[in-house]
Amino acid sequence: MNSTSPRRKFARAAVAGLALTGLLSACGGGSGSEDKASSGPVTLPFWGWANGQDAVVRAFNAAHKDVRLKYTKVTDQLTMQKQLTNAVKAGNAPCLVQNTAEYVTTWVSQGALADISQYVSADRDKFNAGAWSSAQVQGKSYGVPTSSAPAFTIYRTDVFKKYGLKAPTTWDEFIAAGKVLMKHGIKITNYAGEDPSTLEVLAMQAGAHWYAIDGDAWKVDFQDAGSLKAAQVIQDIIDDDLNSTLSFADYAAVQRNFDNGGTATRQISTWQMAGMVQNFTKSDGKWALSPWPTFAGEAAKTPAGTNQSGGVTLVTKQCAHQQQAAEAALWLSTNPGAVRTMASPTTGNGVMPALADSDAYVAGSISDKLLGTNYEPAKKVVTDSLGTVTSDWVFGPDWTAMFTELQTQWGRVVGKQEKVTDLLAHMQEWTVKDLKSRGISVKG
Repeated sequence: MNSTSPRRKFARAAVAGLALTGLLSACGGGSGSEDKASSGPVTLPFWGWANGQDAVVRAFNAAHKDVRLKYTKVTDQLTMQKQLTNAVKAGNAPCLVQNTAEYVTTWVSQGALADISQYVSADRDKFNAGAWSSAQVQGKSYGVPTSSAPAFTIYRTDVFKKYGLKAPTTWDEFIAAGKVLMKHGIKITNYAGEDPSTLEVLAMQAGAHWYAIDGDAWKVDFQDAGSLKAAQVIQDIIDDDLNSTLSFADYAAVQRNFDNGGTATRQISTWQMAGMVQNFTKSDGKWALSPWPTFAGEAAKTPAGTNQSGGVTLVTKQCAHQQQAAEAALWLSTNPGAVRTMASPTTGNGVMPALADSDAYVAGSISDKLLGTNYEPAKKVVTDSLGTVTSDWVFGPDWTAMFTELQTQWGRVVGKQEKVTDLLAHMQEWTVKDLKSRGISVKG
């Protein structure tokens, strides 16, 4: 939610029209999976965009004699999808690719990824359940998780104290606090018109499943009970004018608004705090973390949605050395030095590792400058959220195209031109039609 990442600008790349049976058979094997004899070290091309990866690659190469990584830095997430599409078509895809969970099913459906389950399954317990599932489709692993996305609320303590408010623990309390703040010209949250991840992550938290695999077909349901529950929360916030509508296209304006106290909370993850640290000049030390709000009467459940989804290192099917690639991916995600480099907002991206035990990295992923005296309590909020991350959400085979359509319609919801339920009805019809147009078996 309120993301600044390029993943908010999904590519309109078409997904190959494969039936579900094709999706499920798009695993490792074939000529690419057989390691070829070599007189020297095996070289594995590795594409990524994250800060710190070049340093991690140097460390890997220094520690290995028989395998070397050849790193190419791609501009961003969007560019990665375009370049990988071209490389797969040309038959020269790199062995290893940085990506995020929402793209995995799409790439599997195109036959681009290798099933590396036999090489990585023994290491499953090293990772938290939510992160591990992010690199899987139907129980098969196509990569190794690199990061988790603990999700929580960050809020202005001075603003809340001034108006006698406590950090909301439920969405009902969140809306109630928003109504109090509105009377003083302050918004409780920001809904950017180009960013529908708000709807996705609340639906996920509420138990929705927009996509599911049902026998030999995909089941599509944008109007289940969870989706409608999420829609009601969002609709109440919009109807009562509790939200700002600042676009992240003007990133500086969004940051100034938070810094000046115009908007008092964000639901974010650790990596999104970096922009606040780098841009705030007035409110350092006035922020605190609280758990992600729950739905009334429900246990804590942290969404692993689009901008909260974890990172993955994927192994391509065209890689001639899939075992070495899988083992390299495991090293990148488990080596203490590599993990520490990427977890730091200074040397890496400030992302939380995907490891089952990430406590040692929490302190370095959050900012004492931003949080001030609230820094120590914030560690527990981050750690606790890692234990409640959703692990049963499925990204459909046309996710890229679907999310682009969702994006084009979301602005109408934020602008009060249509209701959230209208958008869900539209997405139900659109997605079923889109999957059928691609020759994919679908129910819904």
